[in-house]
Amino acid sequence: MPPPVALASPPAAAVAACAPPPQPDLSAHRLRLGRLAEGLALRLGWDADRARQLRLAAPLHDVGAEPGMGDDVPLTAPSALHAQPRRGAALLGSSSLPLFALAAEITLHLRERWDGNGYPHGLRSQEIPMSARIVAVVDYFDALTMPHSFRPARADDRALAMLAEQSGAAFDPVIVATFLAHATDLIALRDGS
Repeated sequence: MPPPVALASPPAAAVAACAPPPQPDLSAHRLRLGRLAEGLALRLGWDADRARQLRLAAPLHDVGAEPGMGDDVPLTAPSALHAQPRRGAALLGSSSLPLFALAAEITLHLRERWDGNGYPHGLRSQEIPMSARIVAVVDYFDALTMPHSFRPARADDRALAMLAEQSGAAFDPVIVATFLAHATDLIALRDGS
C-alpha cells in the first residue's frame, strides 16, 4: 500500500473565493415573519387565538421552496418556482392538524397576487385566503429589510415605500394600509421589542 500523499493547505483567499455568498438568516426571518403576521392579523381584527395560529403557521410558508428536496430542476426555472407552492402545500396538507392545514393554505397561495398575476392558480382579490394575503405582505416587508448576497438590506422607510407601491397590484390594499398605519408598532414587534 503506498504511503498517503500529504496535501498542501490551500491559501485562505482561495478557500474564501470558493465559499458560497452569505445568505440571510432564515431562522430569524421565520421568527420575525410569525411575529409580524400575528401583529398584523390582530390589527386587522382577528381574535387572539386565530392570530396566534397564524404566527405559528407563517414560518412554514416556504416549505416547498427548501433546497435539497430532491429537485433536479434549478430553482430559478419558472416551472420549478411554480411547483414550489403545490409541493409545500402537499407536504403540509398531509397532516390532520389544523396548524398544518393553515400552513398549507398559506404556502399554496402566498405567491398569488391581488391583481391576479400570481401563481399557481392566478387567484385575485378576495379569492386569495386572508391568511396568505397577510403573510405575503409581512414576508415582502421583512425580506426587503434583510441583507442578501445580491444586495444590502433596505432601510425600513424605503421598504415601507416599496410596500405602498405594490398596494392594489401584488398586495391587498386594506392589509397594506393597515401595515403602514401601524408600521412603528409592527417594526418594534419585528425587532423583538
